Amino acid sequence: MTNVSSTTSRFSIQPAERMKGLPTQFFATLVGKANAQIAAGHDVINLGQGNPDRPTPPHIVTSIQEASANPLYHKYPPFSGFPFLKQAIAQRYKEDHNVDLDPDTEVAILFGGKTGLIEIAQCLLNPGDVCLVPDPGYPDYWSGVALAGAEMAFMPLREENNFLPDYSQLKQSDLDRAKLMFINYPNNPTGATAPASFYEETVAFAEKNGVVVASDFAYGAIGFDGQKPISFLQTPGAKEVGIEFYTLSKTYNMAGWRVGFALGNKEVIRLINLMQDHYYCSLFGGIQAAAATALTASQDCVTELRDVYESRRNALYTALASIGWNAKPSQGSFFSWLPVPSGHSSQSLADLLLEEAKVVVAPGVGFGTHGEGYVRLGLLSSEARLEEAVQRIGKLNLFNS
Repeated sequence: MTNVSSTTSRFSIQPAERMKGLPTQFFATLVGKANAQIAAGHDVINLGQGNPDRPTPPHIVTSIQEASANPLYHKYPPFSGFPFLKQAIAQRYKEDHNVDLDPDTEVAILFGGKTGLIEIAQCLLNPGDVCLVPDPGYPDYWSGVALAGAEMAFMPLREENNFLPDYSQLKQSDLDRAKLMFINYPNNPTGATAPASFYEETVAFAEKNGVVVASDFAYGAIGFDGQKPISFLQTPGAKEVGIEFYTLSKTYNMAGWRVGFALGNKEVIRLINLMQDHYYCSLFGGIQAAAATALTASQDCVTELRDVYESRRNALYTALASIGWNAKPSQGSFFSWLPVPSGHSSQSLADLLLEEAKVVVAPGVGFGTHGEGYVRLGLLSSEARLEEAVQRIGKLNLFNS
């Protein structure tokens, strides 16, 4: 019988330096606080996360059920994915945005949009390079930059500028080292959309400064008040200076399926495919077949989903007005961006709402320093639950003048 020494082992795992520089996962902390309240037996209304609450449309589910029985998909798929899926996304972009894409050279299949947002930083940035990042913005932009060992320069998104970056305010010292920039409209977290003139300005800015544009179009199907969100790739010259990321997560309620795309500049697409050749062997073929069904079948489910979110948005803002919490309604995405009342920070308000009203909201500071003064609410519960959440908040009398 082997004796096991009781002495403490001196062996220790030493993580790579890149692991030490990763930003704190903001949403993990948020989920932890919410789960503690749920575990204590409270009825918590979680409006703090961005997880779609509706099921994937039945015809897409049927498609994967049928495709999973096809022996072709039981083998390794082509490294860069099946051509039929790339053709489907090119067809969808042509129909929705009148953008022409070469499926072979201008489309890359991703394990969800988030993966591409991380990969592009590693494809393009070296230590010492700068990435221009929106503030407030999606925190996972920071992760790819950290893994690349690069630096970030933040582009403030201010309400007085319709939550668009003002390129004239960026420091020349940052622009001299900048190689990549992220933009995101419809915007997470602010719910703002961008006009065609902004994208024209962005293309000119990128050309002048030699910066690759990464347009995060995750909420591209969700625009309100009859206004269809504009794709960056609709802009003349866009494919010369950048790419766009698209995902099926929001458009078709397929968040758990992990299907996304990078679209546009051929060299950037080549680099992403090259990196993925070393990481992955593409998505399960059955998922690719179902994704193609989503993109090429009737888009009535997309219209219906957008209408659901718009109806929820309207119900939420009507309820907010009734308790004196006034804000400009969001223009797109499934988020609302609300100013905190005087006497509170975004974190203190979020903590108060969870403790006293059992409502989860995301503190704006978690999206960057310029997110301070706001909280983000998701339109990812029924109208009745959204209205109940506002009623609970109203009882705290935070907005009485």
